[in-house]
Amino acid sequence: MEKSGKKQEKSNFKHYISYGFAQFADIIAYQSFTLLIFTFYFTNVGLDVDLITLGFIIWSVWNSFNDPMMGYLSDKTHTKWGRRRPYIILSIIPLAAVMVLLFTPPITGTDTAKLVYFIIIICIFDVFYTMYNLNQTCLFPEIFIDPNERIRAMNIKQIIGIIGLLVAFLLPSFIIEDQTDPASIHLYPYVGLLIGIIVIIGASIFLLWGPRERLEFSKDYEKAPPFWKSLKIAMKNKSFMWFIVVEVSNWFVFGMLPTIVPIYGKFVLNITDSFQLSLLLGETFICGALFISVWKWVVKKIGPRKTWMISQLTWMISLIPLMFISSAAEGFIVFAFIGIGLSGSMLNIDLILGDVVDEDEFDTGARNEGGYWGVTAFFMRLSTILVFISINSVLDSVGWKVYDPTIVDDDIRRGLRILISLLPMIFLGIGILGMYFYPLHGKRLTEVRKGLEKIHLEKKSKTNKNTNPTPE
Repeated sequence: MEKSGKKQEKSNFKHYISYGFAQFADIIAYQSFTLLIFTFYFTNVGLDVDLITLGFIIWSVWNSFNDPMMGYLSDKTHTKWGRRRPYIILSIIPLAAVMVLLFTPPITGTDTAKLVYFIIIICIFDVFYTMYNLNQTCLFPEIFIDPNERIRAMNIKQIIGIIGLLVAFLLPSFIIEDQTDPASIHLYPYVGLLIGIIVIIGASIFLLWGPRERLEFSKDYEKAPPFWKSLKIAMKNKSFMWFIVVEVSNWFVFGMLPTIVPIYGKFVLNITDSFQLSLLLGETFICGALFISVWKWVVKKIGPRKTWMISQLTWMISLIPLMFISSAAEGFIVFAFIGIGLSGSMLNIDLILGDVVDEDEFDTGARNEGGYWGVTAFFMRLSTILVFISINSVLDSVGWKVYDPTIVDDDIRRGLRILISLLPMIFLGIGILGMYFYPLHGKRLTEVRKGLEKIHLEKKSKTNKNTNPTPE
């Protein structure tokens, strides 16, 4: 295990930056998928919301097996390159290729043919995206063990990630003038191609210069539980299940905003230019990037649990005006403030899950990030299903099941306001409650961190004896 076993006591700025590029590639892929997939298949391909929702329900059934299994395989893998890196390497090119294939459905085919293609291609996307996302994310709490080091790494990771969000939202506007215009359908594959190239570049930077897996955890695969037991352990972990409540709530909002903004911006705020629509979301993440350091300071003062609750409340309040505004100028003001709470939530998700994995290691003696991230990935996809069920229900109730820009009235606009404002606020409120009941804080968190220091010292001692035996 020569490459993954490179001795790594302290992370440095190069590690933080290169790991940030892993996040950059991840965000480019998934947020482009989130931003474009509904608009493309609803307004360009012509599938109604019932069929799109059906496709995502089938996708979620697939994910109920794919995501946890990928986590289990990652935990059980043992190679000279480590547990996670081989999967990252294998996923990059296929993921880049799928970013193009997402936008090449059989245009002249029947709705059935389009639906079948849609289901197959989003399931294939999820295989390779999960293979990449799960394994690069699993590395975070394993590589950055020290809590302060973890906060520094997360700060840089999220700043680079926000740049990735900007690229994901702005890039299509340079190629597609109006993303809702069916005449633009032939331009989407070019967007997918550029996204794929960016994914390859970002992931390659991480693989070439990123931190390696720690040698002292190289034997943890031997203690990884069987598949069904790993699911049972995760689902019985009280801290993890309360985290999942908050995770689903946050990812509902992360998913809903970019999915509905192109249509909300056009028909509620009267923004017809694709670049201006992209800037609407872009300024949100620029503002978020500016506040990352503020949230980092708050985390150090009061901890991730309270910080996450405050950021969700801030985010919830910032969404209220979206129920009432009706102009581009008002939109640009409101979306700037949305970035403040959003950035706080982005910063704390991985910090909290890192603590959950630490608690599991404290209880079991081995790190099983893959199992936890597999279950987390499944629930993240579940939040996507909730997004599309919500869109389906609301648009169906206002008579807009099939895209037709000529029939947009006040009822449809009210439906779009509910989707982008009221429903996300409800989910964020649920998230705040979930974090309130989250038990891993205070004395329990201190106990876990002190216990892990002892466990890690013992593992390092054993590893050093095995790698540097005393000569006879």
